[in-house]
Amino acid sequence: MDQPEDSFLTLGLPSKGQLETPTLAFLEGCGLRVSRPNLRQYVASIPALPGIRVLFQRTADIFRKIDEGAIDVGITGFDMYCEKHEPHDDSRVLVKGLGYGGCELVLAVPESWIDVASVADVADLATLYKDKRRDLRISTKYPQLTRKWLHEKGIFHFTIVDAEGAHEAAPAMGYAEMIVDVVSSGTTLKENRLKRIRGDTLLHSEACLLGNKSTLGSDSGKLATLRLFLERLEAHLRARNYFSLSANISAESPEALGAEFQRKLHFTSLRGPTISKVFSKHPGDANWLSLSVVVREQDLMRAVDNLRKVGAKEITVSNPIYIFDSESSYFEGFLKMSRKNQKAR
Repeated sequence: MDQPEDSFLTLGLPSKGQLETPTLAFLEGCGLRVSRPNLRQYVASIPALPGIRVLFQRTADIFRKIDEGAIDVGITGFDMYCEKHEPHDDSRVLVKGLGYGGCELVLAVPESWIDVASVADVADLATLYKDKRRDLRISTKYPQLTRKWLHEKGIFHFTIVDAEGAHEAAPAMGYAEMIVDVVSSGTTLKENRLKRIRGDTLLHSEACLLGNKSTLGSDSGKLATLRLFLERLEAHLRARNYFSLSANISAESPEALGAEFQRKLHFTSLRGPTISKVFSKHPGDANWLSLSVVVREQDLMRAVDNLRKVGAKEITVSNPIYIFDSESSYFEGFLKMSRKNQKAR
């Protein structure tokens, strides 16, 4: 039976900007390739999960669409969420970090300000401006985060300048003294003769998954699709940190090799080795066994060297696509949040 149109889980994805291409690549890595036959259309699908309808939106609009309930879940920058979210909103963070789109929200000042090297210097400068009956002007697209952060630093005498375009040029053009903006490489700051200072970071951000707690919690069809979607994301993100190793080892028995593994191989595995008999085409290989184990990324070479010490041959290494646990902590976290919200009503 076809799924009712209103039970489709709507997924908002960035239609342009720095998050568009890595978001599509990330989903494809999760086995959730987005099918968009016509690049001029803003509606797409995910063949692996027919219950999802994809809507391409501007990154800055995804939060608003989710909060309004027009989109159920969406991928955008964590900085956008922190800037726009209010406690009474329906939007919630389902997955804080998706592993790409990393950047920092920072305060930057002109390179020519030799005496301004820290946030404490900015505080002194704000006091100096106050004595002259002026406010420091700060150009930013993040007025809420900027205002809150400066207040926490004891800086109260400033004016937020609304910025719609490339506000990195604001100090050079004379309509602001400094800026607050997201940076990744810092190249744009250098090109506009701006510099970072000590203690300048307001927020660390990367791509995140948001969801509307009301639209998701009230529809069993959407909830079922959400679980499948979150399971894929979580299992893929977990698998990024592991390698799967297989090796052939000559030993008296699986039990003897298992005991030697526990005694001599000094690295952490998910659970322990899987050991099975090798049915070799060579008559003299009757005592050969195959050992498989999953180890953390940082333990890879230690595991290879340790396996060599016990006579391992033909060691192969692969990256698992998914590592599923007994349940999805992402989905269980959402259910726990939903039950908490229901009790609070």
